[in-house]
Amino acid sequence: MYTPIQKLRTYMADNNLSAFIVPSNDPYFSEYIPDRYACRGWLSGFRGSAGTLVITLDKAALWTDSRYFVRAEQEMAGRGIELKKLKMPGTESIEEWLLEHCPAEGIVGIDGALFALPEFERMREALHPLTIYVDRDPFDALWEERPDLPNAPAYLLDERYSGASVSQKHHAVRKAFAAYSDFIYPVVALDDVAWLLNMRGSDVVYNPLAIANAAVTPQAIHLFIECTQLPAETRLVLEKEGVVFHPADHFASFLSEYPNEAERIITQERWSIALHLQTILEQGLTITSDPYRGGCIAHLKSQKNQTEQDGFRIAMKKEAIAWIRLWRYIEEQLPFGTLTEQLLASKIAEFRALDPDYRGESFFPILGYAQNGAMPHYAMDINGSTPIKAEGFLLIDSGGHYLYGTTDTTRTFAMGPLTAEQKRDYTAVLRGMIGLSMAKFPAGTRGALLDILARGPVWSVGRSYLHGTGHGIGHFLNVHEGPQNIRMEENPVPLAPGMVLSNEPGIYVLDAYGIRTENMMICVQHEENLQGTFYKFETITRCPIDTAGVDTTLLGEEARTWLNDYHATAYKELAPLLTQEEATWLKEKTKAI
Repeated sequence: MYTPIQKLRTYMADNNLSAFIVPSNDPYFSEYIPDRYACRGWLSGFRGSAGTLVITLDKAALWTDSRYFVRAEQEMAGRGIELKKLKMPGTESIEEWLLEHCPAEGIVGIDGALFALPEFERMREALHPLTIYVDRDPFDALWEERPDLPNAPAYLLDERYSGASVSQKHHAVRKAFAAYSDFIYPVVALDDVAWLLNMRGSDVVYNPLAIANAAVTPQAIHLFIECTQLPAETRLVLEKEGVVFHPADHFASFLSEYPNEAERIITQERWSIALHLQTILEQGLTITSDPYRGGCIAHLKSQKNQTEQDGFRIAMKKEAIAWIRLWRYIEEQLPFGTLTEQLLASKIAEFRALDPDYRGESFFPILGYAQNGAMPHYAMDINGSTPIKAEGFLLIDSGGHYLYGTTDTTRTFAMGPLTAEQKRDYTAVLRGMIGLSMAKFPAGTRGALLDILARGPVWSVGRSYLHGTGHGIGHFLNVHEGPQNIRMEENPVPLAPGMVLSNEPGIYVLDAYGIRTENMMICVQHEENLQGTFYKFETITRCPIDTAGVDTTLLGEEARTWLNDYHATAYKELAPLLTQEEATWLKEKTKAI
């Protein structure tokens, strides 16, 4: 019985390929991909959301980041795949590794639908003298039980949640490209399509998305979707908003047949080499690069309108209620010794589901007890059922989708007495989160300039973390949304009012414990003066923070005041929404320190 890797190697040998690169992408460049495109997982066993597998005729290696070092080693055990740790000393690039392990002038295969044009061009230059063969999805023939592409029913998000109609969003895109008298703007990313059409679905795990493409022209929005996914009455509503329907598989042909004189504006990060070859090069056409970092629609949807901002505030209250009930459950059940990571993961989803506006988890929940918490993206199913004891730390990172908005919260709970070192680390993480929360900054400030506010207190105790400090969050859309972020690496996108971001510094001590405290914030106007326009962050999370891990002698007066004010606000807003018993419990948890 051939293993998946052996099947691919046979295909490579038959087609004179020296190597094949398998990323974690789908043709829509999603974070969470439909099972049909989980080819890297099928080959390697590694199911993390980020990683690239490279296979030669006799070797294999997988590159992934620090979130998945431990998980990747465990899931790939026994498959003959070497783990390459990104951003770690001594880790060569994929291109360097291929140049070492491929014969001179060898051919490297890729599925052209999974590589964006800029990445392809960079890789082609870096691999010289090796050449790249752009293949068309060889896994259709190799993967015998490959899942079909989902096409679950889609639906429209009411304007009372979205705050803008489809025609208004069409107008915003037209305005962004007003310099062009005629244009066609392909929309590949599923969350961009969802935002543009006020459309949601369930085709992608953890993302409320339908699989579809779109193309915007000055006259209309063209939607390419399976006809069975939208009922007739929904199609009629969209048609009244200027939407023209096409079969899902007509996207490429529509792009190539659109009048040549129209400007073709491409978001290159989401424009595959396969689409480029099929719709641009074959026609002898040229492209104009989307001037907006991450794309015009990503830029528009990153700055939430007032309705969306207010919706997020509602969603965070709903989310806090679920967390309060989870925390109370933990305290009630801990003495009986029956708690496990898996049980608590199911419990928080159960508590969320009590709210009628809840629409599912926004990512795979991360529950790491003790040493498991030291893995930032720990997968609970690796080590079986992990019992939780009345000692050490329990880290929970979980989020949900509500009609009002998407949530992402991390709390670290003290399950018993802590050492002085554990309290020092917990307090350093809290100080970092609070420091970023209190930032005031001039218009034009980029996330990289603010990262030190969260990371600095962690560094001050001789600790560090490798992941970013903050990511954008979608409005009842993807929990990880660009183009903005807060991290050490430079990102030219300035933070602007309406952007929603996470704030999540952490400390991870290998084989011991992990600590992360994460809130969500909206960038809002602060003041205008002779020095210019200044912004600040409004924290919208309302879940209480466990103060049992805080060393008040290390917290500092300013941070102590912030924390006490945060808890006073949480109690004031949440107590009327709780039972009397829950409100009494919350009052104790939010008392000033």
